[in-house]
Parts: sequence; structure tokens; C-alpha cells
Amino acid sequence: MASEMDMIATLVAHDGLGQGAVSAARDALANAGLDVGAPAWVEAGEAVDLPFAGDRAAARAALEALALPADLFVIERANRDCRLFVADMDSTMITVECIDELADYAGIKAQIAEVTERAMRGELDFAEALSGRVALLKGLAEEVIEQCRTERVKLMGGARALVRTLRSRGARTILVSGGFIPFAVPVGEEIGFDLQIANVLHVADGRLAGTVAEPIVDAARKRAELLGAIEALGITPAQAIAIGDGANDIPMIQAAGLGVAYHAKPKTRAAADAAIERGDLSTMLHALGIPRRDWVEA
Repeated sequence: MASEMDMIATLVAHDGLGQGAVSAARDALANAGLDVGAPAWVEAGEAVDLPFAGDRAAARAALEALALPADLFVIERANRDCRLFVADMDSTMITVECIDELADYAGIKAQIAEVTERAMRGELDFAEALSGRVALLKGLAEEVIEQCRTERVKLMGGARALVRTLRSRGARTILVSGGFIPFAVPVGEEIGFDLQIANVLHVADGRLAGTVAEPIVDAARKRAELLGAIEALGITPAQAIAIGDGANDIPMIQAAGLGVAYHAKPKTRAAADAAIERGDLSTMLHALGIPRRDWVEA
């Protein structure tokens, strides 16, 4: 019967996962009419798999109703053979929104950050909101970009381990950002991505021109990059994972076999197959059944 269990529910709690939570989760799945196998620890006391056969949506609903103190993943077994990983950058792979930090050097962070927040919540057209914010940065010295990156940009916890581990296991890794190339390229290289895709800021006479190259890397472009990579690699959608936090990540999250919302806006969380709300990015490795001893961090 175990061979027919093509679904896995995984609970991840790096601050401690007790046997009581595991038993409650297994009972919830069984009470939902699902055929549940024996629990298998990915990491003792931190992450556990509950293999099952049956409806994914029913399993997720049953487990979410428990409101356990853990991040929850209900995935297909095929999702664990990850061959493509596509990630957003700002507030996902790094801890900040780069355009908001750039705006701080121009003395207009509050004004720009409000627009960023609304765009990430899906309340504004992304391309229009980006163009409007970039226009407000016109005249800012080009050298401030590097200063901002050095002083403000910090990698999200677990970013390097996640990307380098997936690459070591044969996945192609792509950073696709609605932000800017001068941030995305060094960030992507530091983390270990194969490829970085982002917007080009126009510069004239050593200062920002207030415009960005067209076409803008928006929600449609992110989805297109994911689908193009799936086709180029000759893999199934189930082998592709996408992760992000904002509304502009929703199309790629929905196109991936496993779409993950990371400390995300409500619309993004609702659209995703799974959400990381408690842990850092290394939570994803445990969700894929990879114990800490097999992580690649250097």
C-alpha cells in the first residue's frame, strides 16, 4: 500500500515539533478519509513526513484546521524531484525591498514604500507602480546603488543553503526579480543561482534617468521564465518549484508544480500550494525531505 501513497504531508517546526502534533496531524488526515502511512522523521524533533493517498485539498484543509505551530506542506511525491527552482528576490531571497532602500538615500522612503506595499498586495498595476517609483528616483547618483546594496541588502536566512543544495542535486536555479540588475546579479551570485533576471535602470551622466528598460520584468515575465525553463529542461511542471511573497509572484507560483508563499502578502498566500510563515528558507529543504546533514552551505 505504501507504494500507492503518492502524496506527502510534511510538518516543519525548527523550534521543536512534538509527538502530540504529529499524532494530531495523522488523526486529522485519517478522519478526513485519507489512507495514511506511518510518520517518518526528516529531522528528529523538527520535520516529519506523513505519506498518504487521497485528495490533496482535503488533506490540506484538515491539517490547516488544526492550526499547529508548524509550517505545513502537502505535496506530491514527484515535487521532491526538483529540477527547476525559480525565486523572487526582494523580501524573499533578501530581507529588504531594494527600491525602498534606494528611496531612503533620496529622502523619500516613506512615499515609495507605501506604493511598494500596495503593489505587492496586488492593489496596483505592477509595471505602472514601478515606473512611477523609478521616476521619483531621477537624479540620484548611480554610485548610491552600490552603496545601498553594500549597506542595506542582507541575505534571507537559509537562502544559500536552499539554492546550493538544490543545485547540487541537479536543479536549475533562477532568480527572477521585479527589482534591478545591479542588485540581482551580485545577490544571485552570492547565493548561488545559475541565472539572474531583473530590470535595467537607465543612467545618464552618472545619475539615474528616472526610467527603466522595457519590457519590465513583471508577473507575466516571471511566469514566462518559469514555463520557458520547464520546456527547455524537458521536465514536468511537478518538478518545478516557485517561491515568492508578492502579488507579482502569483502567476509563476500557480504555474509551478509546487508554488510556495514565503512570509507573503495575503493574496499570494491564498494562491500558493504551501506557505512558509514561521521558518526561514531552509524550511523548504525539510519540506523536500532533505535532512540537514545533506545541505550544502559553502
